[in-house]
Amino acid sequence: MVKKEAQKDWDEFTSSRVVEKSNIDNAKLVVRLQKPKGKVDVVIDTDTYNEIDDQFAVAYLVKSDEKLNLKAIYAAPFHNEKSTGPADGMEKSYQEIMNILALLEREDLKPYVYRGSTAYMPSETEPVISDAAKDLAERAMDYSEENPLYVIAIGAITNVSSALLMNPEIKNRIVLIWLGGNALHWPHNREFNLFQDVAGARIVFGCGVPLVQLPCMGVVSAFTTSGPELEYHLRGKNKLCDYLVDVTTKEALECYGGSTWTRPIWDVTAVAWLLDGDFEEDCLMHSPIPEYDDRYAFDNNRHFIKYVYHIKRDNLFADLFAKLAK
Repeated sequence: MVKKEAQKDWDEFTSSRVVEKSNIDNAKLVVRLQKPKGKVDVVIDTDTYNEIDDQFAVAYLVKSDEKLNLKAIYAAPFHNEKSTGPADGMEKSYQEIMNILALLEREDLKPYVYRGSTAYMPSETEPVISDAAKDLAERAMDYSEENPLYVIAIGAITNVSSALLMNPEIKNRIVLIWLGGNALHWPHNREFNLFQDVAGARIVFGCGVPLVQLPCMGVVSAFTTSGPELEYHLRGKNKLCDYLVDVTTKEALECYGGSTWTRPIWDVTAVAWLLDGDFEEDCLMHSPIPEYDDRYAFDNNRHFIKYVYHIKRDNLFADLFAKLAK
């Protein structure tokens, strides 16, 4: 019933709209892919229950309010051993977002949390209607090329790609920062956020939306922490920090094992790209093409994206720990 009502509401919103596709302008993309100066509005799309790094990222964003003005949080779908399917993963993520906001004592943000897709995109032309996709498709219209809405995505890209299909005009009003795919030099591109919805990934890499890619294996995989480091910097600082240390340690022992484990806190890096610190190195490159067989294809006639190729691990963890413990 909720899905049908969302579809009806969206049909009413779009019934009188005519959105024309425009050619991709590389000169404009280069300008729009520059890091913003001053405070900016952001939304975050997150599969928060999937891994502990999402909780770190959401908390880091909320505590970076000197730079980032959080407008909405979207629950993204995921399917692995922690969920029975993408719908269950999305709902568990929605509930975990609420848990993190409670630990942050930010009850004021809870009305701006939206449930996302309950399935992945069936094709590259069919959006999955959800409250999250509908909100992004509407919210972004309040922005412009000169003053965009920044979209941080740290899960399967279904909500964002659906919004782009529902209202293609928003690609001229947003900048997308997505942690997805592996490094171009990695031997394969079977990365969790990407392979769940390859159709959605092909949309965001191909439609001309300003895109900042943070590849996982080969780049962000270097952003690791350990149990002793978390205990030293976060234990006893506040309820949130204790929760993050406990859950990270539990997950690490289950997934990695051993007494000397380290674990990537991947998703923090997507938030950090928007901050003013010296945290990452990036470059312009032609947008690669995610294929359905776990590889990239390349075409130097395609438009530019911004590609992050190095994480300054120590600088970023210093800022993260200081803000979380604050």
